[in-house]
Amino acid sequence: MTHTTNTPPAAPPRCTRAWWRRPWIVPLLMVVAAFLAFSVPPYLTFDPSLSRLRPPEGNDLYYPLLVAHVLFGSVAMATACFQIWPAFRARHRRGHRITGRVYVFGGVLPAGLLGLYIGWHTAAGPSVRVANLVGSALWLAVTIAALRMARRRRYGEHRKWMSRSFALTMSIVLSRVVNVVATIVLMPRVDTTFGGSEELMRHSAASIGVWLSPLLLLLLTDWLLERRKPGGASLSTLRPQPATG
Repeated sequence: MTHTTNTPPAAPPRCTRAWWRRPWIVPLLMVVAAFLAFSVPPYLTFDPSLSRLRPPEGNDLYYPLLVAHVLFGSVAMATACFQIWPAFRARHRRGHRITGRVYVFGGVLPAGLLGLYIGWHTAAGPSVRVANLVGSALWLAVTIAALRMARRRRYGEHRKWMSRSFALTMSIVLSRVVNVVATIVLMPRVDTTFGGSEELMRHSAASIGVWLSPLLLLLLTDWLLERRKPGGASLSTLRPQPATG
């Protein structure tokens, strides 16, 4: 006799690998901690003269919104590390859900919305303006997609979209590195390519950073997602199976 059961779908397979077998976790946490320790303190003084972004003249709203953007972005960076940490996700399901909500509602959503305003009013030129607007909009879109997939219990798709959201969250770190490299490369061309304008050269270097960094990290993320071998139970094992008896 054969009959079907109404057994609900199984939970996503648990990760059993110890944290030290994920060699990228500790370096990632150290990079994030170092970046936040370097970038955030000047904004905690609420002194516009210490801002690394020049506020537009006559716009008194820009700086306080920039400070809020930095603080919400810091929350996103800190909680993102726990979202992609497999051992934490597997062993602390409730903690994963809590940090996920903080990441979305206390980090990405407010930081991304403020980023649209900050990006529109940037003094670094039209290329940086467009890059900031596109980056903020894309950051919001992929994070909302990840949230929707989680609420629909489509965990495989949720992790893919969350990986992309994480890539965009961390692109600010890579953009700082690219910006420095681009500045070093372009500096000898100030008198030729940029007509003697060091400001134009710096705007161009910043443009390279804000365009190239998210693009590289998104491409790397999708490449890793494509090459990752299915782990644990296959999709078919997560569906109700007929029982025999």
